[in-house]
Amino acid sequence: MNAFRLLVAFICCVVLLPFSHAEQGYQTPSPDLAAVVDAKLAPTSYLSSDGQWLALFERRRVVSLDELAIEELKLAGIKLNPANFSRTRVRANFSAVELKHVQSGTVININNLPNGIIRSPKWSSNSKYLAFIVEQTNEANLWLYSVESKQAKMLSSAALNSVLTASPYQWLPDSTAIIANLAVNVGKPRLENNSQNVVPVIQQSTGEKAPARTYQNLLTSPFDEAQFKFFGQGQLAYITLDGKAQAIGSPALFKSFSVSPDSTNILVAGINEPFSYQVPYSRFATTWQIWGMRGFALAELAKQPLADNIPQGYDSVRTGRRNFEWRADQGAEVIWAEAQDGGDMKTDVPHHDYIYSLRAPFKREPKLFAKVERRYAGMEWANNDIAMLSDWRFSDRQLRTYVIQPRNADSNRVLFSERSYNDAYKDPGSAIYERNDLGANVIKVVGGRYIYLRGNGASEQGNIPFLDRYDVKTNSSKRLWQSQAPYYERVRALLDDEGERFITVRESKTEQPNFFIRDLDNDSLTQLTQFEHPYPAFKGVTKEQVRYTRDDGVELSGTLYLPPGYDKTQGTLPVLMWAYPLEYKDKAVASQVRESSYEFTYIGYWGPMPYLAKGIAVFDDPKMPIVGVDGSEPNDHFRKQLVSSAKAAVDVLVEKGIADKDKIAIAGHSYGAFMVANLLAHSDLFKTGIARSGAYNRTLTPFGFQGEERDFWQAQSVYANMSPFFHAEKINEPMLMIHGKEDPNSGTFPMQSERMYAALKGLGKDARLVMLPYEAHGYRARKSLLHVLWEQEQWLDKYLLNDTAEPVEVITEPVASTGQ
Repeated sequence: MNAFRLLVAFICCVVLLPFSHAEQGYQTPSPDLAAVVDAKLAPTSYLSSDGQWLALFERRRVVSLDELAIEELKLAGIKLNPANFSRTRVRANFSAVELKHVQSGTVININNLPNGIIRSPKWSSNSKYLAFIVEQTNEANLWLYSVESKQAKMLSSAALNSVLTASPYQWLPDSTAIIANLAVNVGKPRLENNSQNVVPVIQQSTGEKAPARTYQNLLTSPFDEAQFKFFGQGQLAYITLDGKAQAIGSPALFKSFSVSPDSTNILVAGINEPFSYQVPYSRFATTWQIWGMRGFALAELAKQPLADNIPQGYDSVRTGRRNFEWRADQGAEVIWAEAQDGGDMKTDVPHHDYIYSLRAPFKREPKLFAKVERRYAGMEWANNDIAMLSDWRFSDRQLRTYVIQPRNADSNRVLFSERSYNDAYKDPGSAIYERNDLGANVIKVVGGRYIYLRGNGASEQGNIPFLDRYDVKTNSSKRLWQSQAPYYERVRALLDDEGERFITVRESKTEQPNFFIRDLDNDSLTQLTQFEHPYPAFKGVTKEQVRYTRDDGVELSGTLYLPPGYDKTQGTLPVLMWAYPLEYKDKAVASQVRESSYEFTYIGYWGPMPYLAKGIAVFDDPKMPIVGVDGSEPNDHFRKQLVSSAKAAVDVLVEKGIADKDKIAIAGHSYGAFMVANLLAHSDLFKTGIARSGAYNRTLTPFGFQGEERDFWQAQSVYANMSPFFHAEKINEPMLMIHGKEDPNSGTFPMQSERMYAALKGLGKDARLVMLPYEAHGYRARKSLLHVLWEQEQWLDKYLLNDTAEPVEVITEPVASTGQ
């Protein structure tokens, strides 16, 4: 870490010492808890299109603090590393890769990779090549593994740019080449800012309504704009499999690009000025064009203006053409949506969206493809006879899907599914895909009429995954297979056209997920992988799904975990409850069970599970539904229903003889932290609370939050009643708050925790605030995670396990530690 950032960390990044002046800086929890951070979980898998090769990538779950402390620019809603033109804090990244042949079990290790982070793996459609990015300190490059030669090589020495396009490359569907976004400014001198460049930053409204949620890391100055252009600028290139690269068109700020199914054209979205200081780059003005492979513009589809005035509402959209995509089952036909309601779903019109199409050579006028009654939610393509069109509406959470005939999409539609998108019991599952003759990814159709569906199979008995065969002609489904106790098993890929052989992922309470081949015809099951149990110290943990009822009749559930060796004859246990409220429009849907009691017991460092090692029972995800009743909005009843749900959870644990009602702690992250503060303010159910990365004052998010569409001025009493900051004087239990100092999440600015702590301190409450240097909404550095576990452990020791706890003496000290 450079000296300046170290000094800033030392002076500004404050962690509150838990119990004494002697304990300073980062701490480590007890050994059983610390081991959870370093546990090696099953790798992330990517299956080749032909189902023959399983690429297994070792996950980088934690990183060093030094890695988080590298220089980071925050521009237009993006965090980027200026040294290598890559986004920072990308979750899906890996440290190693191996390939396993599905049929023979042969394992191939790819060992010749340079030190770096592996990202964005993608199989070619013909399954002969696996591409991925290796990101190093100064640049990120594209690598290619050949199944035939069993060798990996850097495909091109040209540096990639993933600032605006998180995945900066795409295979041609025919597997002959890759289109990549190159970093044209790599190696050029950085822009410099000085006092001569400083000018007043002026913004002026037009009198037109422009509601926007509270975003972080936006542009703030002309210098920010210049840096956004410098680091965002890319050059598209056509890279053949022998590594030869040819530029496509001119450099631009490419927001997205995608290759047509016939591998002949590119759909390109380029960002235009002027930029905005109020919204992120995704809403900047954008020009959409279709290019040939040499970069010549064949058609201009739209010039979208800056979208800073989208009507209020989660199903509101920008006006004009939007949602551009290639039709996957055709060679080169692009489709898009256009709002017929001014972008506002509250406008009463027969059809809220029209869908248009335009096919090569893109010279004719667009064709009206379909009319959509509600807001367009997307299209899934199979062939010219079968596709699936979906629309939705936020007001009642309704989602509908139709089977259509693309040749005449407005006639003979068949309603495939209609449900609340929260209604897990009615979820018909998702279609299984395959590669068509062009190499494009489409819905698998057998015999011109059968589609295979896989799903979680949510039911009153919990999730029971399934494989169905859906008949398009009769609009009916046949169950081919379903998971059976005591295992939780789900379909990963089909290996035949009959639905008899398929790859599954199978687990149990004590066995972590592994891959299997299931053969229904021969009634056989063949294991492909042997991933070991990552938490041997927790093997004796018991698990139980608990059902109970709230005082208004809403049925609830949660998962109860008991420490190894516990017997009810030993008496009650202290309990840690970890929850997250969700909003619904239907009581029956709110009552649904969405877990399986047969899933593997993940301990994980993120939630409450490690504290089983301390003899604490864990009640994980007890449902806290907030339900709109009699036409009202869910949040009109937030406090009452939240407390009622919590009381029902406490009561059932006490009735079962598990818990002493005076020894229960409540904890949560993000909206769960918001829940914690509200429960401590408006009930006396809990002995203490732990709130991480939360928001506590809803007036700081005045244009909506979570599922709340109304702005502050439309629902001032709701915002005030729901804000625990407004009721901080009622909190009479100790509360631990933890927050990342670099939290970019909309609505959970670090200031939320700082102001809440200041209120509690000023009111003489028992509170503790821990601000984690360099951490975002979730925490990733090993030292941070260990320290969070330690903070929570010490807090629970003091306030849950110790009956004679005294108020904590709060002391502030700087943290200047770096590295692992």
